[in-house]
Amino acid sequence: MAVGLCAAALAALTVVPAQAHGAQRPAPHWQLTDSGTDARFRGLSAVSRDTAWLAGSKGTVLRTTDGGTHWRNVSPSGAADLEFRDIEAFDARHAVVLAIGEGEASRVFRTDDGGATWSEAFRNTDDRAFYDCLTFFDRRHGLAMGDPVDGKFRLLSTSDGGRSWTVLPSAGMPAAQDGEAAFAAGGQCLVASGPHDAWLATGGAAHARVLHSADRGLTWTAADTPLPAADPARGVFALAFRDRTHGIAVGGDYRADQPSPRAAAVSGDGGRSWTSAAEPPPAYRSGVTWLPHSRTDALAVGPTGTDLTTDGGRTWTTVDTGSYDTVDCAPDRGCWASGEKGRVARLEPRR
Repeated sequence: MAVGLCAAALAALTVVPAQAHGAQRPAPHWQLTDSGTDARFRGLSAVSRDTAWLAGSKGTVLRTTDGGTHWRNVSPSGAADLEFRDIEAFDARHAVVLAIGEGEASRVFRTDDGGATWSEAFRNTDDRAFYDCLTFFDRRHGLAMGDPVDGKFRLLSTSDGGRSWTVLPSAGMPAAQDGEAAFAAGGQCLVASGPHDAWLATGGAAHARVLHSADRGLTWTAADTPLPAADPARGVFALAFRDRTHGIAVGGDYRADQPSPRAAAVSGDGGRSWTSAAEPPPAYRSGVTWLPHSRTDALAVGPTGTDLTTDGGRTWTTVDTGSYDTVDCAPDRGCWASGEKGRVARLEPRR
């Protein structure tokens, strides 16, 4: 019953005119909140309708515990020169944030007191490495991924909630294509579902691929996707898996003056194969999330708007034209989106 009600409510996002009276049905919508900053927030972690964390430019980390009415600046001390691109929060007090960049610019921090203090858990010392995204299987086990070094994507692993990190052996990682990399665009180039499965998204090479691991990052298999490729600006930018079988990939070409046909694809076999969406989003998308407690509904976001699917990613309808880089939902159906110029919004229910 709950699944059906959720699907019905979210389907109303399309704002289809009511046939009987010619009036539009009220629908859930993004409600902007005042973040108090102009930072660009590509990192987002939704804990609930009340609690969410943001990570962005100029070393900025924000947290709300009252549904976005107030945002508290909980940025790590001395981090103003860092670019935070991903954050994973376990609750209102515990979170792990990733800074990207070459060499020592790539770092991981953890807080256990709501951002009052942070500890530096990892600092990259390899000038060839550039980390892009992180994910957690549970409160203890997680991965962080970086662009290829010596021809293979680099993985970090933690088993203590992000307090310490170890570079994983590369023997189980397939060779990278020439020019292949990940996009640190919305914190969703590395995702997990369940206790062991993880997927990473790639682009910039001949084929836009998704790599899958069923053993927490020790071994990986690669699959081509139909998303735009063969250019450094094209590929898969974000992934979402509602379980270990059903996944959605979105992306395209991030350049505003370039089209992005086939900007979404779906998988029903755990990422072993991908099929183009029959009606994809109309432009590049950098974030995607399944709606909680639904087997069919998901949202995708990008600089030109938000799209809704109610059939598992096969067809998409644009429901908002605001600019967002990433989107995330919590189990209690609290959904958030964030992006440029301090933009952050919560999805408000139908009234």
